[in-house]
Amino acid sequence: MIRAIVASMSLSVGIVGLPNVGKSTLFTALTNNEVLIANYPFATIDPTVGVVAVPDSRLKSLSNISGSDEIIPAIVEFVDIAGLVKGASAGEGLGNKFLSNIRETDMIAEVVRIFEDSEVHHVTGGVDPMGDIEVINLELIMADGETVAKRLQGLERDIKRGDKASVAEKTVLDRLLPHLEAGQLANSLDINDEEKKLLKGLHLLTMKQFLYVCNKKQDAFNLDEQNDDRWVELLEFFEKTGSEYVLVDAGMEHELKDMNEEEKNEFRREYGAQGNGVEGLIRAAYNRLGLMSYFTTGEKETRAWTVPIGSTGPEAGAAIHSDFQDKYIRAQVVKFDDLVTCGSKATAREQGKLRTEGKEYIVQDGDVIEFMHS
Repeated sequence: MIRAIVASMSLSVGIVGLPNVGKSTLFTALTNNEVLIANYPFATIDPTVGVVAVPDSRLKSLSNISGSDEIIPAIVEFVDIAGLVKGASAGEGLGNKFLSNIRETDMIAEVVRIFEDSEVHHVTGGVDPMGDIEVINLELIMADGETVAKRLQGLERDIKRGDKASVAEKTVLDRLLPHLEAGQLANSLDINDEEKKLLKGLHLLTMKQFLYVCNKKQDAFNLDEQNDDRWVELLEFFEKTGSEYVLVDAGMEHELKDMNEEEKNEFRREYGAQGNGVEGLIRAAYNRLGLMSYFTTGEKETRAWTVPIGSTGPEAGAAIHSDFQDKYIRAQVVKFDDLVTCGSKATAREQGKLRTEGKEYIVQDGDVIEFMHS
């Protein structure tokens, strides 16, 4: 039995883009939740939230070894947000609502259309993925610029009183504001971890991680397949900015959403689709946030736990319960591959593959862990 429940670490990805680029279609394919899909702007007015399991075949293998009653995967929360239009930062369209909804997410999945289809209207009148990105990113940048400018004004009184924290924050903001005014995302400013902490309370839109989702369409004119100049321009942008992107045929994945995996794979093979675009998107979002999974397994359940890459044993234990961090003593750890090869924890122990690790241990992706605490 497999079920998805919201784990202690909630990850939220906002699906954004101009109207009619395929956001709601993609959301439905991701989550199997039917939402209103229509070929006109603002078909999605209120954000719709779906909890999606992170695909991980290792869970099934561990469940088989332990004879688990349940499998509980790591999850990502996707939020379908109303289409953005030029002028959103000044309140155009559903701008204010859009900006407040996206502010609550951990990262941005920006959908851009890379197919031509005369039956699907494009809000600007023509397919131009780089133009779409420039419109969306500029609106987010302008909103952040306004937030920073207001914060600088609010700091003046505290700075006059000699408040050191306010002085430090102003130093960072004085660098950030011209960066934004030059049309640059906040996350591209070279700042250290301490400076990032000073900015955290502002919840800046462009400090979030971005993942670009290039939406194709079966049997349409797809820019990537034709090596169109617009696609070349887009690739140059991704490379220059160090951006990550995934290719998805949202329409096809939407059609496949009610099929089982075998039927989906057969359909994709028949139409020459390149792998599971939705699965690739989920994995990319998880990875882009710098996250990994470790596992706990037993007769009751096999479960994936989400933690930041580089977490220590106690920090990883906190994903299960705060006591596991505060009262951590040690942990028994075996690598996933070693456990599968050995076939059981008992054999892994006999062969020296099951280790005891202290508080300084850096947890690795795929570790199977049993925590000991006071």
